[in-house]
Amino acid sequence: MKAHHLNCGTMRPFGGKLVTGEGSYFRAAELVCHVLLLETDDGLVLVDSGLGLDDVRRPGETLTRGWRLMSRPVLDEAETALRQVEALGFAASDVRDVVLTHLDLDHGGGLRDFPRARVHVSAEELAAATRPGKTGNDKVRYPDGQWSHGPRWVPHATTGEAWFGFDGVREVRPDVLLVPLFGHTHGHTGVAVRVGDRWLLHAGDSYFFHREVEAERHCPPGLAYVQERMQVLPGPRVANQERLRELVRDHHDEVDVFSAHDATELRRHQNVHA
Repeated sequence: MKAHHLNCGTMRPFGGKLVTGEGSYFRAAELVCHVLLLETDDGLVLVDSGLGLDDVRRPGETLTRGWRLMSRPVLDEAETALRQVEALGFAASDVRDVVLTHLDLDHGGGLRDFPRARVHVSAEELAAATRPGKTGNDKVRYPDGQWSHGPRWVPHATTGEAWFGFDGVREVRPDVLLVPLFGHTHGHTGVAVRVGDRWLLHAGDSYFFHREVEAERHCPPGLAYVQERMQVLPGPRVANQERLRELVRDHHDEVDVFSAHDATELRRHQNVHA
């Protein structure tokens, strides 16, 4: 299996040091939508999908004005997963599966670009995202328009095997696992992928800043505020961050952990896998 680390949605929120932990407070920060593209013997697999073509072309239909003002997405068509898949010489139909950490708008936006793909997600997340009458944060984070095409949903129960101390882990296809990491949303998961003799763990929005999983934990105040504002299960979110720190500490020679929006982590992995 070969893994490509893609950025499928640059965001430039105001706040500088409040978001990145360095530099000036008065410059724009940089966040990314870290997506994995896996080349397998049975077609392509996406882990998360970032923002899609329709989000870029008609953002007002799926990306609320408040979210756009806060996140300040670049909305570059070349950054969409579809255009990057095509740049590698593949077609949309070559993507057989999309495996989602969760269904927030900056993770599930690309689903419409791969209508034939099976879409794997935890059953809890799918239920929360598609329930009628959503209000508050759920109405913003789960725009129904991103799955109005009727995806080929494959919901997975959060029961299964153990994996490096995490329970309820499900194999969704060979060497691709859903790892329950509830907290940011009701059904948030990590996605573990075996590449060669190592594992990659896409931890989604379990944390936002690379130093949160270091022994001396640190998170810039802007990102700490966003995490607390968007969390639905505070206790599990904090507990899962601690478990991720333990994983990094005890198994760094076997597992590479990264989150969805940290540009430092994305560049580090792009350099390694170039």
